[in-house]
Amino acid sequence: MKYVYSFCASLLVAVACLAAPLLDAPARAGADPVVVLETSMGQIVVMLDQKNAPESVKNFLKYVDTGFYRGTVFHRVIDNRDMGIVQGGGYMYPLERKRTFAPIKNEADNGLKNKRGTIAMARTNDIDSATSQFFFNVRDNTPFDHTGNDGQTFGYAVFGKVIRGLDVVDKICHVPTERSGMMQDVPSKPIFIKKAYRK
Repeated sequence: MKYVYSFCASLLVAVACLAAPLLDAPARAGADPVVVLETSMGQIVVMLDQKNAPESVKNFLKYVDTGFYRGTVFHRVIDNRDMGIVQGGGYMYPLERKRTFAPIKNEADNGLKNKRGTIAMARTNDIDSATSQFFFNVRDNTPFDHTGNDGQTFGYAVFGKVIRGLDVVDKICHVPTERSGMMQDVPSKPIFIKKAYRK
């Protein structure tokens, strides 16, 4: 009986040793980063696609890691037949634009689509002007996708997706909005990003 016990114990140790590398394999392989946005309307968790959107992910994480998003607001909410978005990451309340890092190259040609639940970089009419601002696609926004094969990159670069809290995004999208100075579609009651951090 003693020998059976010893054999079983040895077998368990061997299995544990074999399993250990498997358990920490995802961490060593560099799993996609996950970021939590704690908002005044609930928690939103996003997984970033660093394989297909490396520059956008690197840029977003720089703002997350420096605490840039703390206290910013969702300043643009649109829900009509043409588009459905929730945009934030650039303004404090009352609406005052924050100073950002340098803009990045547009990665809209990365094959990722502006489908419901994805997160993408906001920008001006200048193709390579994205900095800190991002938006959630509340529904499929096909017109935002990259088009053309003439060497130019158009569209809005998707760099991740919501993996928890899409219901929170939906709630934000349905709040009343108003005009504020030169800006339209501003939530009547400010919706804050309390903090953003890596999970």
